Amino acid sequence: MPVIAVYNLKGGVGKTTTAVNIAWCSAQHSARRTLLWDLDPQGCAGFLLGLSPPSRPRMREVFAKEIVAEKLVRKTGVDGLDLLSADSSLSGLDRFFLALGKKRRLAKLTESLAHSYDRIILDCPPILNEVADQIIRAASLLVVPITPSPLSMKALLDVQLHLQRNHGQHCPILPVVSMLDHRRTLHREILALYPDWPTIPMSSLIEQMGMRKSAVGAFAARSAPAQSYARLWQGIETKLATL
Repeated sequence: MPVIAVYNLKGGVGKTTTAVNIAWCSAQHSARRTLLWDLDPQGCAGFLLGLSPPSRPRMREVFAKEIVAEKLVRKTGVDGLDLLSADSSLSGLDRFFLALGKKRRLAKLTESLAHSYDRIILDCPPILNEVADQIIRAASLLVVPITPSPLSMKALLDVQLHLQRNHGQHCPILPVVSMLDHRRTLHREILALYPDWPTIPMSSLIEQMGMRKSAVGAFAARSAPAQSYARLWQGIETKLATL
C-alpha cells in the first residue's frame, strides 16, 4: 500500500489543495480505497472537504497507541475517500516523537492500515524536524509542491539536501509547480528549466474549494486545474508502479 506524502518545509505553496485533489482523484478516477491523513494541526484538509473539526482532540493518542487509527477515521461524502482529521493535539508532535524514541512509528501506523486502504495521502505540515523525518520514513513517494519563485526553489533544495544527509536510500521526490501563471516571465523561465515537472495553474477555482467544500474535480471537472490534478495523479500512479 503506497503512502504519498505531500510535503514541503515552506508554507503557502499549495500542499493541502494538492493533497485533497489527488486524494479525490485516487478515489474517483482510480477507484482506490483512499485515506487522506491530515498531519497539520491547522486541520485544513477536513475544512476543504466540508468536515467540522473533531469535537475532541485525540490524534496524538493514535501515535501513543492508546487508540487505533480506525476509530478516528471519518467518512468524507466522497465514495472511497476517508479522512483522518488533524487536531490541536498534534502541536508539539516532534517533541513527542523524540521522547517516544520510535523512529518508524508513523510508518508502522500506515502499514497497519494496509488491509483497509489502497492508497494513503499524507497532508504534511511545513516543518523540518522529527515529524518530517517520520513522514519521510513512511512515504513511498514525496510530492513537493513549489511555487515558481526563488524562495520556493530554495525550500526544495533544502528538502533535497536534508534527504541526502539524513535519509540515505530515501523515497523518490516528485516536484510539482503550483500556482503557475504563464503570463509571468519568472514562471516561464522556471518552467523552461524543468519542463518535465507536473504543473498546476493559478486559478480562482482552486480558491473556491474553501467555499464549495470539495475538490476541484467535483465541481469543475473540465477545467484546467481539474485536468492538471488528474494528470498529476496519473503520473503518481505511473511512478508508484515502478517502485
